[in-house]
Amino acid sequence: MLPLGSTEQHAYLSLATDGILAERVAVEAAEPLGVPVLPVLAYGVAPAFAAYPGSPSLSPETYVAVLQELVSSLRAQGFGRLLVVNGHGGNSFAAERLDVAWHDWWRAPRTWAAVRALDPEGTHASWMESFPWTRLPGVEPPTEAKPTVGSLPSDPADVRRVLGDGSFGGAYARSDEDMLAVWTVGVEETRARIEAL
Repeated sequence: MLPLGSTEQHAYLSLATDGILAERVAVEAAEPLGVPVLPVLAYGVAPAFAAYPGSPSLSPETYVAVLQELVSSLRAQGFGRLLVVNGHGGNSFAAERLDVAWHDWWRAPRTWAAVRALDPEGTHASWMESFPWTRLPGVEPPTEAKPTVGSLPSDPADVRRVLGDGSFGGAYARSDEDMLAVWTVGVEETRARIEAL
């Protein structure tokens, strides 16, 4: 398994949120099956966040080239089955450009249904990414929900002006009980995807 993330702003959460989640869901899903998991590819395609410090981005062309080379290298080493476990929406376009099984773990059908059942306003850098392992020590998010932001402008400086703290809106946090319930569904659904290969 190859987890994919992105290092980018996540409001009050870790810059590594997408990578942390993709790698952890892959490891927890694969462990009982004895499937090896590579370290997460920590950088992705995130040009909209270029005005936020600590949010580097690769071009789509570079990203696809890197993934194609990694997949080719792994296949040359004898790995006949490979599952990409993606944790960043900006990377999802690459699924159509690669000959590999692809799994956007957070929006797989059962996981997405579990998120929506709790709160249909879950978005980027909101409660739906606020797991105990993506939170920053000593950082308290606002207790009031942020109004949901609609479509984003194309200029990164305007994106930062519109988003402010970086959240797309909704509640910043939910109970650990809610979060672990969503996580359990995500791990189980990812494991089922592995078993289906």
